[in-house]
Amino acid sequence: MSAFDDEFGLFSETVVEEVEREPTRRAQAQPRPPQTQGRPPQTQSRPPQTQARAPQAPPRPGRPPARRERRPNTPSSDPWAGYRRATELLSFLARKLVSNPEIVAVELFVDESAQPVIELVVHPDDLGKVIGRSGRVAHALRTIVRATAEGRVAVDILDSEEAAEGSEDPAGEE
Repeated sequence: MSAFDDEFGLFSETVVEEVEREPTRRAQAQPRPPQTQGRPPQTQSRPPQTQARAPQAPPRPGRPPARRERRPNTPSSDPWAGYRRATELLSFLARKLVSNPEIVAVELFVDESAQPVIELVVHPDDLGKVIGRSGRVAHALRTIVRATAEGRVAVDILDSEEAAEGSEDPAGEE
């Protein structure tokens, strides 16, 4: 038996009887009187409230929160505006993450399957900072960019040496 157990009587031989408690009633919500101090006079009249609103209970564990209404998806006049916005955001975030922000390059293009691709090129020493441990930073960047682009977009992360090798014309080599 430790001093902690002895102090709190966890292993004592005396049995303490539990006292039955009366169930407590929740106070019923009472309508508040209108506050006029510090408020400008209202120009529109509202109908008086007939019932007091009961406070909402917090969400129960294990139950998903109530869904919010989604805004209607209105097409933009420029379909590439979201992709350009996502490119600018990725460039901004990448420059804040790396040690050599002057080498960061972000390019938007369309691949063979007609899917937009945003390519991020960083210095080889900064590649680990952009990818992160187990790819967590890269995954977060891709998530933010896809949300900003409001559509399907792929994000490729390359170091400047890989980008230089990929830009050489393979047809000219033997």
